[in-house]
Amino acid sequence: MDNVLDIEKIQELLPQRFPFLLIDRIVELAPAQKVVALKNVSINEGFFSGHFPGRPVMPGAMLIEAMIQASMVMFYSGQVSAVGRKPLYSLSSMKAKFVYPVFAGDQVRITVTAGKSAPGAAMVSAVASVEGKETVRAELIFRSEL
Repeated sequence: MDNVLDIEKIQELLPQRFPFLLIDRIVELAPAQKVVALKNVSINEGFFSGHFPGRPVMPGAMLIEAMIQASMVMFYSGQVSAVGRKPLYSLSSMKAKFVYPVFAGDQVRITVTAGKSAPGAAMVSAVASVEGKETVRAELIFRSEL
């Protein structure tokens, strides 16, 4: 699989679509080890109309979802089960620290690295940053099924 993925390749891996597809590009990929994704935050995002009028701040839940989607790309890249399907992953646990807000016009860089794994489960560490300034740090634990 290529080290860089455009939006079309991302859509081949993920089921999410507009308005809930929250990563725009993969700039680095080591399957099952590490992924670096970009999210271009536009003032046209639907959540900005209510979060918050006059001071558009990207909701933390959307940043976590972007981290989850980047994790899914890392898990799914090159991985197909014996029956020809991708395994199903679901978020089992999350621990996050929000450090700095993300505003309209920002480009968020999401770096996810694989951590401990066990049969049917995996942990990742994720960091989101804007221009080198950390915005969110999270540990996510996923459960997998076929």
